[in-house]
Amino acid sequence: MSSKHQGSSKPINGVQESVKLKKGSLRFVYFAALITIGFGIAFATTSLLNRVEKASQKSLSGMIWIPEGEFQMGTLEDTPNKNEQPPHLVKIKGFWIDEHEVTNEQFQKFVEATGYITTAEKAPDWDELKKQLPPGTPKPAAEKLVAGSLVFLPPTHPVPTDDVSLWWSWTPGACWKHPEGPGSNLDNRLNHPVVQVSWDDATAFAAWAGKRLPTEAEWEYASRGNLQGKRFSWGDQLPSDSARLTNIWQGTFPHLNTKLDGWERTSPVKSFPPNGHGLHDMAGNVWEWCSDWYRADQYQQMANKPKVASPEGPANSWDPNEPHTPKRVTRGGSYLCHASYCESYRNAARRGTAPDTGMSHLGFRCAQSK
Repeated sequence: MSSKHQGSSKPINGVQESVKLKKGSLRFVYFAALITIGFGIAFATTSLLNRVEKASQKSLSGMIWIPEGEFQMGTLEDTPNKNEQPPHLVKIKGFWIDEHEVTNEQFQKFVEATGYITTAEKAPDWDELKKQLPPGTPKPAAEKLVAGSLVFLPPTHPVPTDDVSLWWSWTPGACWKHPEGPGSNLDNRLNHPVVQVSWDDATAFAAWAGKRLPTEAEWEYASRGNLQGKRFSWGDQLPSDSARLTNIWQGTFPHLNTKLDGWERTSPVKSFPPNGHGLHDMAGNVWEWCSDWYRADQYQQMANKPKVASPEGPANSWDPNEPHTPKRVTRGGSYLCHASYCESYRNAARRGTAPDTGMSHLGFRCAQSK
């Protein structure tokens, strides 16, 4: 079993009590999909990884240098998301980071150069998948275990926002080339961020490009854009229908999108103003993978340390909502975020996502050490 499927360890300092299990969590959708229409995951073979490494193309083109510095990671704000607290002092070494999210055009070049096949395009591996599920989860019929991914499908009327299965649908055939499933394509979207990519896909692209994924600490430091203690990457101004600050949900989530910013789903990279570092879309557009394992109690573990230098994250994953599922950190929020629901386009917002997961609002950007 690969290291990415290591087990979770026990929670500390009562975080278990501070995080409530939501009906209709994303993994709930995954479980339902297993029994009904199924989904799959397979991992890159050794031979393919070797091809990826041989095709590595180290380049600083399109990257921004982030000088070393210190910042308070996390937030003191009144928030129900206790995984963002308490704030703690972090020192970061200088590093390079992509000025925008990896685009469909960039990912297409990677696939053409290497022959890479993404997680969403592969037949499922039940032996691997069942390690992430509650004991006793029945194996679906073979014809149900088909390649695909999760697609956002807005309901036609108001619905409760505590059940994500009402707007997320497991869609056979959905992948980076067909973000909304069969029948969709990348026409007029080559300069949009690539989506439906797993953590494994993102790290494979990064290796080919001679880069890596940013750590969670690097990501937040870069997102803050030299603005210490600010709520958003541009400052404290609240997004509004008239203030085009980032690509987030406008209207009433999840059934009514007024699209006043001009976009129903993803927008072309660099469509909105950059932050103080010159980085685009650190808030909104698509969620972004980080290299770290996700722990809901990670910040409590860091609280008693005077200063942490360039942290690379915990040794393992723990999420009380889905304790059987190892997760990696995702950051930045997406075009589906709205203040009435998640407001995850804040600098401090964080969550964990299973590394084999592809979704229609999940992408990445790369980093590189000095």
